[in-house]
Amino acid sequence: MTKKLSTSGRAPDYVRTAAEQFDSAEQIAEISKYGAGNINDTYLVSTGSNREKYFILQRINQRVFSRPELIMQNLRVFSEHVSERLKRNPTPGRRWEMVRLLLTRYGEDHWIDPGGHFWRAISFIENSESFDSVIDLDHAAEVGFALGYFHVLVSDLPANRLKDTLEGFHITPIYLGRYLAVLEKWCVVASPDLAYCMDFIDRRKEFAPILEKAKADGRLALRIIHGDPKVSNVMIDTGTGLAVSIVDLDTVKPGLVHYDIGDCLRSCCNPLGEDPGKPDEVRFEPELCQALLRGYYSVAKGFLTEYDREFIYDSIRLLAYELGMRFFCDYLEGNVYFKAGDSRQNLRRALVQFRLVESIESQAQALRAIIREAK
Repeated sequence: MTKKLSTSGRAPDYVRTAAEQFDSAEQIAEISKYGAGNINDTYLVSTGSNREKYFILQRINQRVFSRPELIMQNLRVFSEHVSERLKRNPTPGRRWEMVRLLLTRYGEDHWIDPGGHFWRAISFIENSESFDSVIDLDHAAEVGFALGYFHVLVSDLPANRLKDTLEGFHITPIYLGRYLAVLEKWCVVASPDLAYCMDFIDRRKEFAPILEKAKADGRLALRIIHGDPKVSNVMIDTGTGLAVSIVDLDTVKPGLVHYDIGDCLRSCCNPLGEDPGKPDEVRFEPELCQALLRGYYSVAKGFLTEYDREFIYDSIRLLAYELGMRFFCDYLEGNVYFKAGDSRQNLRRALVQFRLVESIESQAQALRAIIREAK
């Protein structure tokens, strides 16, 4: 189990140049690669400053986020709103922190290097850690609390105040259409793993629009979502074991809260994580699902409508299916979206998600009962 705090490797000179835009060269002590994110390049900067002992430096992946300025605009609106909420209603019984944008020496919230790359810096949440997979039932409940509290904090922020930083994100029919277009151009002889993935996607393609149809029918409404509330994005206090933040806010935007709930449960209830050695051993754990929902409802009990609750099971199944399809499509395209350590890593990741879907489907009745009884 890897803590997100783990760092490795000396950063190249161009990274130090970027860091020096947000703090003086004399103050910067060390820069190391940070975390295991699949999209942006992320570094932990250690300084001699009393103001920011550490901060996070990121180069935004502009192949994914073609307009990173919209991310920064959303973060400013979001941060201002949440800060005011927390001033009026402090978090009871625990500390809660949201990351802050740090400014350059010239008062800007980002820096564009001579090569056109987009850099930004955010505050580091000290005395906290995160994990690539869930530790136990208490950890699962804390992940649920973090997501529920996030939803509560933005519940009165109108969805139209934020821009769509990643159009089509989590809209499964769009991913299905892209996959089918890629498949038409793909002419390599299929291996057993590839044949399994293609058959798996094909047999469930009629299920892909279930949430979008519910939105079109007026049963589900657009709200502000986190967009990527996987277990590794929930920071846990190293002393108390309580959730203290939810990070990685690039995909905070209008959407269906089911994208968040389904993705969070998909991530948290698979203790083996997204890239285990043996995909066939992956299983969706109902006890973790129950614990996570308990944590969610402890703070967001009145947030969901009856229609919202009706589609929670579908969201778990759909988000695992969607991510598997995205991994598989990226593998077919040559690993252009998700970072991959080797040419078959995204194929293995796809197999994990599809095995997870099968586990979810095999426990449908029990999972629906857990969702129905969650309070």
